[in-house]
Amino acid sequence: MEPFSFYSTNLQLKIMAGVPQSNTNIPRDRYEFENRPTTDHSFEHALEKARRGDRLTVDDGIELLTTGTERQGIDPERKELVLEAADRRRAEVVGEEVTFVANLNNNVTTACNTGCLFCNFKDRSEQFLADSDADHGGFTKTPAESRRIVEAAMETGIYEVTSVSGLHPAFALDADHRGRLEASDRGDLNYKSPDRYETDPGTYCEQIEAMNVGGVHVHSITPEEAYHARRGTDWSYEEVYGRLKEAGLDSVPGTAAEILVDEVRGVICPGKITTDEWVEAMEAAASVGLSTTSTIMYGHVENEAHRVQHLDVIRRLQERTGAITEFVPLSFVHQNTPLHERGMVDGGATIDEDELMIAVSRLYLDNIDHIQSSWVKYGDQQGLKMLNCGADDFMGTILSEEITKRAGGDFGQQRSFQEYVDMISAIGRVPVERSTDYTERRVIDPDNPPFGPELGPQADGSPLVDRSTQEPSS
Repeated sequence: MEPFSFYSTNLQLKIMAGVPQSNTNIPRDRYEFENRPTTDHSFEHALEKARRGDRLTVDDGIELLTTGTERQGIDPERKELVLEAADRRRAEVVGEEVTFVANLNNNVTTACNTGCLFCNFKDRSEQFLADSDADHGGFTKTPAESRRIVEAAMETGIYEVTSVSGLHPAFALDADHRGRLEASDRGDLNYKSPDRYETDPGTYCEQIEAMNVGGVHVHSITPEEAYHARRGTDWSYEEVYGRLKEAGLDSVPGTAAEILVDEVRGVICPGKITTDEWVEAMEAAASVGLSTTSTIMYGHVENEAHRVQHLDVIRRLQERTGAITEFVPLSFVHQNTPLHERGMVDGGATIDEDELMIAVSRLYLDNIDHIQSSWVKYGDQQGLKMLNCGADDFMGTILSEEITKRAGGDFGQQRSFQEYVDMISAIGRVPVERSTDYTERRVIDPDNPPFGPELGPQADGSPLVDRSTQEPSS
């Protein structure tokens, strides 16, 4: 995909000499964005609306996220008032249950040429060519390898596999798409035949079919991957997701969203699809009967106005589709990423910003029941704190999480049911095993060990296999 044309013409962002706000690691005034965190509202007015349960406006969200635009930095007392309002809303909407899922991450390949500056998961795809001598440290899995990984994980009781991968040039949607790409003389499609690579990733449909074993729920194909799976054709996103659903796809991760404001995307991921196209793909997935999730990745170059505008895009999308099962705030892990290495950011979000992001997400997204706290991003202690800031879901067992680890994350790659029960019970909440789409739920009695998954087709309540001494598959 070519970078957005506006990036080189209209945007032309430049570094400013602005002083960072207090209580934050990130100089929010560094870029001359058109959208700024300013309003003609008051914090008190926004907080009162939030407490009453009134629908918030973008200006209301900005006031709550900044704890008042009339002052610099985050006011600790005002922050606590926002967190209290969000925690009350959480209790009203979902009660005292904290949910989690038994899942596996099986990312197929790190090969990618998109060039996102926030990412250190990818490896330049040229290094994967059969005639390359590069020692890149990345991986590509064949469909057969993906099947073996999922089959082995299912024996432990997991029932969801999440797969989000780099945009390998050899990837095509299916055999039909492969034939069209092979016959095309266009040079802008980021396509090379699989026989040129050391490992053939197969097609998207082949990978989905391979992972669709034994009744496992396959959660895969982001809007960005769907774009890659239709390049060089006039196919709609409905056509792409319809074929993937026939291959065994069950739901779609709403990642590749980052910040759904194009002036920010033009800085951090100019090679990615626009906000409108991301929304179009998500609407298409819903239209063919696939449930979706939604995310935000915050704490880099964006400001608070962008964050709330992103929430507004998600809320309006949910009004049209009703397909979004959860919202997942993802705090930017800056270490080892080009944004940090190039001096474009000094760090990620602060704890105050993390807590407010969870809280305002709960208050603003009045049509999405579930807000997730990511222990991969926040760690255990802070992840539990988020459950008192508006979140009610605590992710899943994961078993492997290569993306955050490669960016410099320190919080592990697996989680046992025993750990979940211990942590959730310790804060006085109710541990609940759930299915991917939240339609199946099982309350767990903390006084009745051992603890293991029971909702999956091969789950019998046995504890998950301890992989703490094993390397993740790659």
